[in-house]
Amino acid sequence: MADRKALNHELSKLFNEMWDMDVNRFTPGKDYAIELQGKADAVLQGDSVVQDSAARHLFHYVNEERLKNIKTFATFISLLDNYETSTGVEEIVTPEEIAENNCFLDAILMTGVMKLAHEYLLKKKLAKPNLADFKYQLYDIWFQLYPRKEGDRPDSCGFEHVFVGETRRGKQILGLHNWVQFYLQEKHKQIDYKGYIARKNKTRPDRDDQVLSIQFSWKGSVKPIGSTFIGVSPEFEFALYTIIFLLSEERVTRKTVKIEEYELQIVVCRHGRHIGTAYPVLLNTSNED
Repeated sequence: MADRKALNHELSKLFNEMWDMDVNRFTPGKDYAIELQGKADAVLQGDSVVQDSAARHLFHYVNEERLKNIKTFATFISLLDNYETSTGVEEIVTPEEIAENNCFLDAILMTGVMKLAHEYLLKKKLAKPNLADFKYQLYDIWFQLYPRKEGDRPDSCGFEHVFVGETRRGKQILGLHNWVQFYLQEKHKQIDYKGYIARKNKTRPDRDDQVLSIQFSWKGSVKPIGSTFIGVSPEFEFALYTIIFLLSEERVTRKTVKIEEYELQIVVCRHGRHIGTAYPVLLNTSNED
C-alpha cells in the first residue's frame, strides 16, 4: 500500500499550473475514448495466465491526426521503436536515434509546461539558466544508458523504462507507464488489456479519468498493476518526473500531490544520476514498479 505522506502543497500548486498549461493534452470523449470493461483479478508478478476481464481494447478511439500534428507527440512516437526491450541485451544507439532524442527535447523545451518546470528548477538552483545546458541535463537524466542490473552491459535508460517498457527474462514487465505507447502497442495487438484496478473509495473508474490503474499482458508477461496518466502530453510527464527527480538525492522519492481531482503519490527511483523508474500511484491502490 502506498504510504500516505502529507500532501505537498507547493508541488500540488505547481503541477496544477502545469496541468492547466498543458495545451497538448488530449480531452476524454473528444480526442480519445476508453472502454474500461471489467475489474481485473488480483494476480502475482510473473503469472503468465490470468483471467481476462476485458474482451475489447482499452482504447476505443484516439485522434491520430492530433498525435501526428502535435510536434511533441510526433517526436515522442519516433523514439518508441529505438529500444531492445529485453533487459540484459546491450542497447546500440545510432546517430539517427541521438538526433531523434534531440528533436524531441527541442520540441518539449518550446512548450509552456517545460518552461514552467525550468523556471521552478532555476528558483531551486537545480537547473542552469541556459536552455542548452538544461537540455544536456535532461538528456543525461533520461537518455544516458546504464546497466539495469550490476554486471550487465548498458541495456537501459530512464526513457526506455518509463515510456517504452522493458521485459526481464520474459517473465516480468518493467515500466511501461505511458498511454501513447500503450495505445500503439494495443493497436498492433502486442498488448492485451485485462481490466481496471479499482480505488477503494471509488467502485470503478470513469471513462474520463485521466489517471488509471490497469492490468495488462505484453510480450508474454503480465503486469499485475500498472498506473499511468491518460491523455497528458509527453512534456507534462517529463516535467513532472524531472522535477521530483532533481528535488531529491534519495534512491526512491515519493511525493503526495493532488492534481485536479486525483490524489496521487508520484514515485521516482534513481539510478545514480539517471532516472530508474517514475510513475503515478492513485492513492488507495497498491504498489508496483
